[in-house]
Amino acid sequence: MSDGALIGRFLEMMAADRGASRNTLAAYRRDLEQAAEWTRGSLGDADVSALRKLMADYQSLAASSAARKLSALRQFFAFLLDEGERADNPALDIARPTARRPLPRILTHGDVERLFEQAGEEAAGETPPASAVRMLLLLELLYGSGLRASELVSLPRRAVQGEREYLIVRGKGDKERLVPLSDRARAMFERWLPLLADGSPWLFPSGKNHISRVRLFQMLRELAARAGIDPTAISPHVLRHAFATHLLEGGADLRALQLMLGHADIATTEIYTHVDSRRLVELVNKRHPLARMDDVDLGTSSS
Repeated sequence: MSDGALIGRFLEMMAADRGASRNTLAAYRRDLEQAAEWTRGSLGDADVSALRKLMADYQSLAASSAARKLSALRQFFAFLLDEGERADNPALDIARPTARRPLPRILTHGDVERLFEQAGEEAAGETPPASAVRMLLLLELLYGSGLRASELVSLPRRAVQGEREYLIVRGKGDKERLVPLSDRARAMFERWLPLLADGSPWLFPSGKNHISRVRLFQMLRELAARAGIDPTAISPHVLRHAFATHLLEGGADLRALQLMLGHADIATTEIYTHVDSRRLVELVNKRHPLARMDDVDLGTSSS
């Protein structure tokens, strides 16, 4: 029986027995007809090897799209097995595509320096605009402390107290953590606090509330444009990534980085290790005890 006929019977079963929607049936038809075209009309007889090659051609697709296509194949072959058209379901031996965690977008040190130069120039002088001082402080905390946008905009005024070298931040899951406060950021706090309106409970007030994450996003992109940087490359999250990436490049411990970022699972923090593999290799080559041995017997010398 031709692939077209088998696919038709399968879709009839899906509609009658499982009540599949019109959209679902259309998606299955597209996926199976595409697979049949790839196998040159022998989809019904395809083996595991053929299906693996087919799925390899789907690698450029989003994992969700490839997974949907595999699901269609599994159900199609399960139907053929039930109908006695095949003695196996080869699609069951194909691993389900998984979504790859995207690597964080990274700012170069040069980009960061240009942002700070622009923000510093705008906040310079004896009586700079309050908005410029605020922007420089926001930048210091995003890149210097790695705060999430939501954590930053909602900082209470009391977050800065005395000579503390850290902030107590309430993050995801309502959990508190200590976040380092650089000397530069503390100096900016001293410039910003006198400009705050009396009575506001927020460190970055806006009306009766605090500035929003959307407004923070807009302010950063506007600053990037003035600094000659592509605004689409900048966001609060990108600066948080830069904080983590550049700290790791400088030799920060992964566990310490996990605590500073507020990650519950160190596996989340480990995404940053990709950016500094060369430094890690260099570390092993130069600092490992073996690197200090002049002669190492690798079993290749002859007597």
